[in-house]
Amino acid sequence: QVQLVESGGGSVQAGGSLRLSCVASTGIFSRYTMGWFRQAPGKEREFVAAISRSSGSTNYADSVKDRFTISRDNAKSTVYLRMNSLKPEDTAVYYCAAEGPALPGIASMSAGGAHYWGQGTQVTVSS
Repeated sequence: QVQLVESGGGSVQAGGSLRLSCVASTGIFSRYTMGWFRQAPGKEREFVAAISRSSGSTNYADSVKDRFTISRDNAKSTVYLRMNSLKPEDTAVYYCAAEGPALPGIASMSAGGAHYWGQGTQVTVSS
């Protein structure tokens, strides 16, 4: 069982930045593909970004490409999501997810394929 704990959410104005963190309780963190998803009120959970085991590959939703950056520190069992140029439509609960053990180089995830989820952290962007 892997526990994921997110932090870093909050309220910002449009154009601002936030960095989300997600710490995993597993000693084999480096074997998991990690990702971020988000869910806005009344909407389905959607993919935001994913990163492969050794950070060699990343994948982003078109809506966040060039604004968000996913990264990981395997020594700290932590995955990050740096969010720049935030827009009101980025408002959602953001969830960290883990899938694996995964093959090297895999940076694709779906909500249905994730094995473990964090509890979520709220991000609110005001105009």
